[in-house]
Amino acid sequence: MEHESFIEGLRKKGFVVSSATNGANALSRVKEVVPDVVVIDAPSLRTNGKRICQSLRRENPKQAIILIVDGSQPAPLQVEANAILPLPFTAQKLANRIRTLLPEGGRNVITAGPVKLYLDQNLVRCLNKRTVLTPRLVVILELLIEHRGEVIDRETLYKKAWETEYTGDTRSLDVHISWLRRALESDPRNPRFLKTIRGVGYRLDA
Repeated sequence: MEHESFIEGLRKKGFVVSSATNGANALSRVKEVVPDVVVIDAPSLRTNGKRICQSLRRENPKQAIILIVDGSQPAPLQVEANAILPLPFTAQKLANRIRTLLPEGGRNVITAGPVKLYLDQNLVRCLNKRTVLTPRLVVILELLIEHRGEVIDRETLYKKAWETEYTGDTRSLDVHISWLRRALESDPRNPRFLKTIRGVGYRLDA
């Protein structure tokens, strides 16, 4: 999606938005970002969007797609999109349509700020990244999310993730924390979310 008013409106409503300026760029971005919903602003791209929809469907048959079209022109036929929105419309209408296509939440999804952990899929989304986690990483992140803003000592994290009372060597926890930072942070060496509290443990600031 390229229309700046749509982008800003969605961000104000809490959506994480990644934009692309043309179809080819959009297809490569989708592979990197793996979005919940793709919104194609066909008029701003000077296309009817049909080919972009087809390309997206070939890459991922289950990808949710919303196609924005010029309301003064006939809508393209047999378009592989979940919804077609003719201009003009409000950002609220677009947001509502996006929400209907988002993966269902519920008790299998827990969040902390931009961190969204899908427990039944061992999957985390954060800052336009999507990462599949090992079961042990899921346990660690779930505990950090449940106690976000609080310092969790190393021994507690280790006991939970490794299901043991032995905490004589917790160095492997540091490795797992570094893997989590790669999934959550834009710059893992200077973490914004997953902080080390020296001599104590870790804290999730989200």
